Amino acid sequence: MSLQPIVQVQGLGKQVSGPEGELTLLRDINFSVTPGEACAILGASGSGKTTLLGLLAGLDVPSGGRVLLDGHDLFALDEDGRAALRGCMIGFVFQTFQLLPSLTALENVMLPLELAGQPAQQARAQAGDVLARAGLAPRLRHYPRQLSGGEQQRVAIARAFAPRPKLLLADEPTGNLDQATGARIIDLLFELNRERGSTLIMVTHDEALAQRCGRRLKLDAGRLVA
Repeated sequence: MSLQPIVQVQGLGKQVSGPEGELTLLRDINFSVTPGEACAILGASGSGKTTLLGLLAGLDVPSGGRVLLDGHDLFALDEDGRAALRGCMIGFVFQTFQLLPSLTALENVMLPLELAGQPAQQARAQAGDVLARAGLAPRLRHYPRQLSGGEQQRVAIARAFAPRPKLLLADEPTGNLDQATGARIIDLLFELNRERGSTLIMVTHDEALAQRCGRRLKLDAGRLVA
């Protein structure tokens, strides 16, 4: 029996206005991803990878086409509706970590759980558990400025996984890390993905990293070419 896709992208396009006229960022993108799949989106700088990931998360709106998330038409919803859907089913790992500097590692990971309505005690326990799984039990009360780049990215990954999202989106998650630290981060990302059964869609320019995914999509000048 075939699985219902968790992500369906249909005729997706994105154009923006520039000094020299209209610029096409994405053109007629079509693909689907099944639950539990690990998918890499590859392409040179400027090929549209990050634009596509932002559209999959509902952080931007397309010029045309549809994105269905677990059967929900993302852009048939208003901004509040998209935020609610994102909050209940998507985790996002940013290249630049995006941790709140005034919150400790534990508080950063608790935040999406509390926003989803979890009681503070339950959120604290769940956040502490996933941070320990990321090897950060001794760093729970540290602020981002007191953590190394690799530790900050582990906090960001823990924050994304803590709510047990159906879909995890990662934008160049090792782009600001040295090779050895990046390798450990990727191991953690795939380990948590396997353990928690989330679908993973990752933007990367790293062929070796992409080979660890079961599926590869390649963008070239806004078009899906493979």
